[in-house]
Amino acid sequence: MRRDLAVMGVARQAERPARSIACLAFVTVLGVGFWAGILWIAETIVSAPGIGF
Repeated sequence: MRRDLAVMGVARQAERPARSIACLAFVTVLGVGFWAGILWIAETIVSAPGIGF
């Protein structure tokens, strides 16, 4: 069994904030892309002749 687990744990803790920020940024980009797609689809449906309001 390896004995350097505590050292590796400290190294991982130092990287965690950067990974968390990257994850939040990625989720934000996905969310913005999702809602932009929904708005684009809704605009296409509303502007279609005979279907929109």
